[in-house]
Amino acid sequence: MKQGDVIGGYRITSEPTNANGGKCIWAFAEKDGHQYFVKRFLEPKRPRDDAADSPSVRIRRQVAREFEDRHRTIMKRLRPDARGGGNLVLATDFFHEGSTYYKVTERIDTSSLEKPQTLEPRQKMVLLKTLGMSLKQLHDIDVVHGDLKPLNVLVQKRDGAAFHTAKLIDFDDSYVSGSPPEPDDIAGDSVYGAPEWRRYMRREESVGPEHLTCAADVFALGLMTHLYLTGELPHHDGRYGSPADAVNAGEHLDLDARLSDAMLGLLRAMTARAPGARPRMAAFLKALADPKVCALQPRRPGTSGPRKPAVPGTGPEPGAVKPAGPGPRTSRIKANLTPRPRTPGPAGASRPAPAEEGSTAPPTTPEPSPAPAPPPSAEAPAARPSRVRINLGHRRPRSDPRDR
Repeated sequence: MKQGDVIGGYRITSEPTNANGGKCIWAFAEKDGHQYFVKRFLEPKRPRDDAADSPSVRIRRQVAREFEDRHRTIMKRLRPDARGGGNLVLATDFFHEGSTYYKVTERIDTSSLEKPQTLEPRQKMVLLKTLGMSLKQLHDIDVVHGDLKPLNVLVQKRDGAAFHTAKLIDFDDSYVSGSPPEPDDIAGDSVYGAPEWRRYMRREESVGPEHLTCAADVFALGLMTHLYLTGELPHHDGRYGSPADAVNAGEHLDLDARLSDAMLGLLRAMTARAPGARPRMAAFLKALADPKVCALQPRRPGTSGPRKPAVPGTGPEPGAVKPAGPGPRTSRIKANLTPRPRTPGPAGASRPAPAEEGSTAPPTTPEPSPAPAPPPSAEAPAARPSRVRINLGHRRPRSDPRDR
């Protein structure tokens, strides 16, 4: 493919490039006065119809047939004229010329807002809702995007429009829920891939094709939502190469403590290890009903960063989680003592029992209570014994009255 070539009726108008193309080369093209985006797949290669039959040719034909079937199935389910599909940039043509496959979409402005986190809460809410509605449209027909990441979402604002919207692009790696490509052929991004996707790629016996469902997109959307709101992905232990690897190892993702309570609960559920624990897109959209959900709050004094959720993988209902932060400092004396029986003292007052012999814990000094006024006497009252000394456990037991 070179500039000036005519391929499938499309005249290539720009120099082909592999920039952000993965296993593809792309260029702009023109046909019948319209502008298009043409993608050339580097693999698989389709054997010629007259190729001599052999085991390797049969395998290549099978791979090519599965590739064609998957793309055509998605194109039939995702039609550009579908209701509510205005923010889906869908393929308009798919064909092969010789042994090479090509896919065509309408050309759109590829500029995208680089820092969505700088938007106001209402702007963020609208942006996330448009992205969520696009994903809901896919999931309602059991289609998994398969490679959801910021690079495949264009954040744009039309002239005269009040809000930014998200356009979802690149459905080349989409598949029907529960029917993904083989582990050697499946695509995706390890940074945004779901835990089950990572295990599927490693061919772990516990994960089969049926486990790769629309919930994989929900995990990626949870990470992207955190990124759009705060400017960063959730943090995780540096021993792991991706959020999914950390979650698979039982680690927690550290969410930004400035997020609202409702958003913290939502994101913890979206990034759960178990696909079934993640919310559906309808719940995601419902959680975005109020712009305050997307607002950032100042961190509490002494909070240096996000803290780990209390329960791995899942979180409480939105609104039930408080932003992370240190609680009130407790007394070290009280923290180091186990509850001990209390013995009755004078006038029914309660005193702590003496410390056990050999204990290294310091005694607990009770709050002082007002002492009763001494009886009038000409002589100075005897010095009152220290309450601390009384509580040290060195008092001699009273003798039995019968011994007097």
